[in-house]
Amino acid sequence: MSIKPSLHIPILLPLLIGIALCVAGAGQTSPPKLPTPTPTPEEDVVKITTSLVQVDVTVTDRDGRPVNDLKQNEVEIYENGRKQNIKGFNFVSDIRASVQQVKGNDKNAVPVPIPGHTLRPEQIHRTFALVVDDLSLSWESAYYTRRALKKFVDEQMQDGDLVAIIRTGAGIGALQQFTSDKRVLYAAIEKVKWNPMGTGGVSAFAPVSTEPPDTAPADPNTPLQGDLGTETLDDFRSSVFASGTLGALKYIVTGMGQIPGRKSVILFSDGFKLFETDPGGFKEQGRVMDFLKVLIDAANRASVTFYTIDPRGLQYTGLTAEDSVGDTSPDAMNQAMQSRSDQLQDTQDGLRYLAAETGGLAIVNNNDISGGVKRILDDQSYYLVAYEPEGETFDPKKRKFNQLSVRILRPGVHVRYRSGFFSTPDSDKSVAAVANPNGVQTLQQALVSPFGVRGIDLRLNAIYGDDPKGGPFVRSLLHVNAKDLNFNDDKEGKKTTIEILAMAFGDNGQPVDQIAKGYNLTIKPERFQALLKDGFVYQFTFPIKKAGAYQFRVAIRDAIGGSVGSASQFIQVPDLRKKALTVSSLIIQNVTADEWRSIASGTATSLPSATNDTALRRITGGGVLRYGYEIYNAKLDESKAAHLMAHVRIFRDGKLFYESKGAPVDATGQTDLQHIKNAGALAIGKTMEPGDYVLQVVVTDSLAKQKQQTATQFIEFEVVQ
Repeated sequence: MSIKPSLHIPILLPLLIGIALCVAGAGQTSPPKLPTPTPTPEEDVVKITTSLVQVDVTVTDRDGRPVNDLKQNEVEIYENGRKQNIKGFNFVSDIRASVQQVKGNDKNAVPVPIPGHTLRPEQIHRTFALVVDDLSLSWESAYYTRRALKKFVDEQMQDGDLVAIIRTGAGIGALQQFTSDKRVLYAAIEKVKWNPMGTGGVSAFAPVSTEPPDTAPADPNTPLQGDLGTETLDDFRSSVFASGTLGALKYIVTGMGQIPGRKSVILFSDGFKLFETDPGGFKEQGRVMDFLKVLIDAANRASVTFYTIDPRGLQYTGLTAEDSVGDTSPDAMNQAMQSRSDQLQDTQDGLRYLAAETGGLAIVNNNDISGGVKRILDDQSYYLVAYEPEGETFDPKKRKFNQLSVRILRPGVHVRYRSGFFSTPDSDKSVAAVANPNGVQTLQQALVSPFGVRGIDLRLNAIYGDDPKGGPFVRSLLHVNAKDLNFNDDKEGKKTTIEILAMAFGDNGQPVDQIAKGYNLTIKPERFQALLKDGFVYQFTFPIKKAGAYQFRVAIRDAIGGSVGSASQFIQVPDLRKKALTVSSLIIQNVTADEWRSIASGTATSLPSATNDTALRRITGGGVLRYGYEIYNAKLDESKAAHLMAHVRIFRDGKLFYESKGAPVDATGQTDLQHIKNAGALAIGKTMEPGDYVLQVVVTDSLAKQKQQTATQFIEFEVVQ
């Protein structure tokens, strides 16, 4: 069913992006009926009971290409030297069809970016945590790492990838959420820089000198300083920073355990030593190795594979023009070069060990970092082999570590797999499960975690706008599913208590504003069922002092039941002082066909709340999706008139689903032409397949310079029946 009102019918849509922003402009063309999409078949899902041990096994040929035709009888798996009976065997392929490229109506138009979309659990194909160990990276390594990350997001990231870029030395507010939104990842990459507080210098090796600081010139036979300082002290300092890196990795692995399927951590690091030097000059196992064993066990239990990349590339360990050797003896110079070689080998051994024990690859002594990333991405096809363990496998009294071994009965292939696992039971990895049940601590942990907490179903929509008097602001609309809350009986109805912590972080990871409040909610009996059905919206506004990338995070806790939910959203606040064409965030409203007819005829009396619809972003099939927004910095001709065109595009799963023809933006009657209000509507057919979609509005200014003619904004929404 399509709805065809007359043109230029007033559309009254209360916009929530300003103090008094309401739509009174003309609608676009008749709301078209969207075509019915072709249903996509569900991907095969491997289901294995929790009584089985699952091992992901990578098998490649001599050229490093995955072998995809192994049979179960060609694979043998051993636990502690004893052959196991394989109960499950499945090949998981990473090969996918290419994503459709979007082509607009105008071949000469400036390309419009495809909006990102939030992935549903069943849409997640690969999960990557790209961890930048800025506690160890040199200035040179940080530069090459940032360049490789940029290429990954530009060219190597695929639809269905869930990615986080995490710095080990970053603050809690860093842009480190797992996302498919490339805007978030680009903003995170901009923050990958050399950390002067870490162990990395300007280059891979510190220059050597014959003159220790504040002393007279040394004897020529004195060992060169710089690489050959007090080894025990250097090892202690390095182990402290390495422990910080491994601690951050352990936190990431623990959270990734909640994400289904195989997960990969790509660690960019200048490495860490596995062993320390005691005062007597002997190598011994220290805190790094102890921490590594815990990390590896956690990774193997969570199906997380580590891939390590040494961004130092192929290094020359001899003396260079930067070194001051003076009248140093040949023995001292040889010792300096040997020290560099040992340092490189020792730090790379840490990267090799971590990758090998979790079934991954170590990319070292390779100047092509992006090529190393591609090799890792090509390594995502594997066999999932499962067996039923013996009763004593998880008995810590009989055995602490269970060694795994996999044999492939086909010549000419290479196999990689996890080394094994400890016999202790899995610990609780839930962020909400805090040892200390303090409500404030629970909210804080949920707020800063890269992993969303789902104890309470939340939908956050942060919308950007500009007020002519107050300036730019972001209003966050948080929809809370009341069914996830616990209520007690009260003489006035049903009562619950919630605690809310909301924070806004700048792109430097520092908080710029926060809200911490508690509420006692009492619901009258006649309103209780409606509350459970519709939920409720909590909204808060943060003024924005300067343009830039922001991340808004909110956590809510049920004080009665203790359950916690969290949500986050990235938003880029433009600088309107640059006078570039800009579109505000979109406001939407879900109305029925009858309500739309009453709007068209001017007889509408009451309509659903745009606040609730914009927060929930749920549209009913057979209804009408209304949307509104503001346009900033439009160019004006000599008669003080704007020449703007607007059209909409609908995407599903990253593919273009629908595109309208352009329609002029009618600013008749509006006095502030630097804040032009516009609105439109789309009919949602009853046969439109339920699911997640993205609405994108594209505005073109024919009076602006060619590269500045287009501005776009988008909003995700869900179609339900």
